[in-house]
Amino acid sequence: MSLQQIAMSDLYRKAPQLGGDEVILDVRTPDEFSAGHVKGSVNIPHDQLGAHLEKLKKYKQIFIHCRSGKRAQAAADTLVKAGFNNLICVTGSGMDDWIAAGFPVQK
Repeated sequence: MSLQQIAMSDLYRKAPQLGGDEVILDVRTPDEFSAGHVKGSVNIPHDQLGAHLEKLKKYKQIFIHCRSGKRAQAAADTLVKAGFNNLICVTGSGMDDWIAAGFPVQK
């Protein structure tokens, strides 16, 4: 299965319409997350995903992002290997672009 990829501007447009069975997964560090994140997103650092697979299985769709796209891609690879096929990954983009675009940030 190929991984669906979007930009942060696409995520900005989709975020207000997400249902309770969809989640925005921020795979940056807790410090980065607390400095500013997408409202309603869940923070699980990319290198700790393995411990949270059961929690993530309840979602129909998972939107993954980080600061610039590299950790999001690594996280998506981890989840694909764990059998997830409901992933949409923000690649080549991330929180830096979200902030630069002036989109709202929650702290």
